[in-house]
Amino acid sequence: MEEKLREYAALLIRVGLNVQKGQTLLISSPVECAPFARLCASAAYDAGCREVVMNWHDDAMAREKYLRADGAIFDEVPLWRQHFFNDYAKDGAAYLAIAAEDPENFKGVDPDRLVRAQRSSGEALKDFYRLQMSSGFPWCIASIPIPSWARRVFPQATEQEAMAQLWEAIFRTMRITGDGESARRWQEHLDMLKKRKETMNRLRFKSLHYTNSLGTDLTVELPEDHIWESGDDVTAAGQTFVANMPTEELFTAPVRTGVNGVVCASMPLVNDGNIIDGFHFVLRHGKIVEAHARQGEEFLKAAISVDEGASYFGEVALVPWDSPISNMDLLFYNTLFDENAACHFAFGEAYPCISGGRDMDKAQLKEKGLNDSHTHVDFMVGTADLQITGTTWDGREIPVFQNGNFAI
Repeated sequence: MEEKLREYAALLIRVGLNVQKGQTLLISSPVECAPFARLCASAAYDAGCREVVMNWHDDAMAREKYLRADGAIFDEVPLWRQHFFNDYAKDGAAYLAIAAEDPENFKGVDPDRLVRAQRSSGEALKDFYRLQMSSGFPWCIASIPIPSWARRVFPQATEQEAMAQLWEAIFRTMRITGDGESARRWQEHLDMLKKRKETMNRLRFKSLHYTNSLGTDLTVELPEDHIWESGDDVTAAGQTFVANMPTEELFTAPVRTGVNGVVCASMPLVNDGNIIDGFHFVLRHGKIVEAHARQGEEFLKAAISVDEGASYFGEVALVPWDSPISNMDLLFYNTLFDENAACHFAFGEAYPCISGGRDMDKAQLKEKGLNDSHTHVDFMVGTADLQITGTTWDGREIPVFQNGNFAI
């Protein structure tokens, strides 16, 4: 186990972030994950990191705050916190986020408090988020088990058994087997995603039409100069990195006002410490005009009301049903993993996935048809019977997905 943990930490530093000699690393981590965060810090110093700066947070204290703090604080962001994130981002520091939380940590919290906190944070840390979305610095999100999360994923197991099973599941998604070859396997995987990406970019689709037996019937227009991206990315300074580990997706941005129809979620969504399940959206001219959920509807409606852009889509992502994470047949209750088991969309901010997009400001991207928001929330729509038909700019119709998998 110790060898696997060290290999995992090294994989995040060497492949996920590709930390350079003399570069600063910022790590955001739950206090429960401190032992692993320390391994990541050690691996970073082994790579020549200038300094590792820790940003600790805690589920229990966060819950206390949202339940009991003075309401005015949710409209404020301390100046030190603004400088902390914005300044490190402007300096090009690498950023590692260890994402591990109780999926229902904010159950019972007033949704208005969550929305106001997200609005104020989005505005105060806009430089950080802008640079993150445009690959202005290397960043990576990864995860390790904590007891509250493990018990949700494996409710019939003891806490010890649940932790062991979740560790094993995460190692599988990260291609870690104990032989020390995970970095090689990751490079092979990234090469495969690159080939798929190149195929999609050659086809230059004007729109995609989604249908399945859940009731999804959705047409998504794509910008004329859109670009499909995959797991690995590169900063303006030429530093390669992998933003999500694991990753199985290809993604691009839709035309903000070009999404029409009905889309049904195929998995529960964990957002802001609440589980939202059995939901669907109705969209007209890109805007979500109806949102219904069997569970957590008030939190779903709060999520799409953070700002004007929250009710429009910002990402289109393709993931085959027959993918390694999907084949595990495990609901992780963590978007980092669940979004890599199925095709998904995101409402909110768009990545600048158009030609020259990284050099454009917000106004220029909006003029190109991309969405702008303080939020970005992925939700899963892929199923075993998902059909996606692409229409090219010269009018050809090409099957992109058949029976849940790539047809091209």
